Amino acid sequence: MSSHYHFVCNDCGSDYPSEPFRYLCPLCESENLPDQPPKGVLKMGYPYGEILQNIPAKARFEELKKNHFIDLLPIAKIESYGCLRIGETPVYQIHELEGNKLNFNLFVKDDSQNPTFSFKDRASALVSAYAREHGIEKIVAASTGNAGSSLAGICASQHQKAIIIVPKNVPKAKLLQIIMYGATPVLVDGNYDVAFELSLEVTRKFGWFNRNTAFNPLTIEGKKTVAFEIYDHFRENMPNLIFVPVGDGVIISGVYKGFEDLLKLQIINKMPTIISVQSQKSDNLNRNLNMEKFEIIPATTVADSISVDIPRNFRMAEKYITEYQGESICVSDDEIKEASSILARNSGVFAEPAASASMAGMLKYLKLNKLKEGKNVLVLSTGSGLKDLNTPLSGIVLPSPVQPSVDALKSL
Repeated sequence: MSSHYHFVCNDCGSDYPSEPFRYLCPLCESENLPDQPPKGVLKMGYPYGEILQNIPAKARFEELKKNHFIDLLPIAKIESYGCLRIGETPVYQIHELEGNKLNFNLFVKDDSQNPTFSFKDRASALVSAYAREHGIEKIVAASTGNAGSSLAGICASQHQKAIIIVPKNVPKAKLLQIIMYGATPVLVDGNYDVAFELSLEVTRKFGWFNRNTAFNPLTIEGKKTVAFEIYDHFRENMPNLIFVPVGDGVIISGVYKGFEDLLKLQIINKMPTIISVQSQKSDNLNRNLNMEKFEIIPATTVADSISVDIPRNFRMAEKYITEYQGESICVSDDEIKEASSILARNSGVFAEPAASASMAGMLKYLKLNKLKEGKNVLVLSTGSGLKDLNTPLSGIVLPSPVQPSVDALKSL
């Protein structure tokens, strides 16, 4: 099996070999408290020096891309991903908003074009590929919906067993996906954090492979692939600003990790400014950045996929945002709903509320005159609007039926 990587603790910096597989740093895990973001989250390091030495600078990215970035992934062969197309999602340019031409270059990367219509497929696919290479057939995950439906779909394609633990109020569209893909859904009387803790208990008791974000380091490695695609699309015209919707902090950490890999390989020479966007009703990551004591305000946002009381990857996200001078902004739920409509009307991309948060953050920057003329700005859209119909339907008046005649349409 693949051994070209090792684990590195985000907090104490300890290194661990690739085998045996680890979820958290054993030194830091012992210090964890139930009402605080966990310490000891691991990321993966690779032989950057060997790659620098063996591949000439001008050919470095192309060689890595030709081999499907296998040198920067913790699996032995790309075929382990199976048959579904993961990633390679489109980037669209938006030239005007609501009839007003923009003086900066606005782009949307639409990750709803993944197999289960969510960015989470990047993480699920890598977890599934690793499990396939190691003969693991049963995988468990706690989810607010997207990670669960993602794992269910990917496991269906790989003939693996998926057990998905979700809050009882999970959006029906996401629950339907889980069921249709043949996974085993477990609805708990509680929120995401309750589901998360239960998944850890069954992992300890039954030995099931756990896909949870900010627990299984493979999830960050899967999500980082979006950074490789962004670089591949833009090259020397890399975005100056990238808006990312944030809940537990794993997506934004994955984006940072991918660009950090490119920095270490001297493919890029600086980190783009990455903006963490949260709902004001679920701001436990942004609000606690660089604070001495982590304090929780229960999340109540309509954007269920980023509704988190304890952001499990807070410590890594905070470290990345601080080290690379990232930024953060919070938006209201009303701004998220409005952004979803604006994005759909002006680009044809229909995003769920959590995915629309990044667009809402960009629109807030626009109102604050923080988007400079000629700059490249990228909004990361992470999930389809069909994932949650109740939220957009609550703000729409459906048309009344008309008589089926031409005259009824002449005023349109």
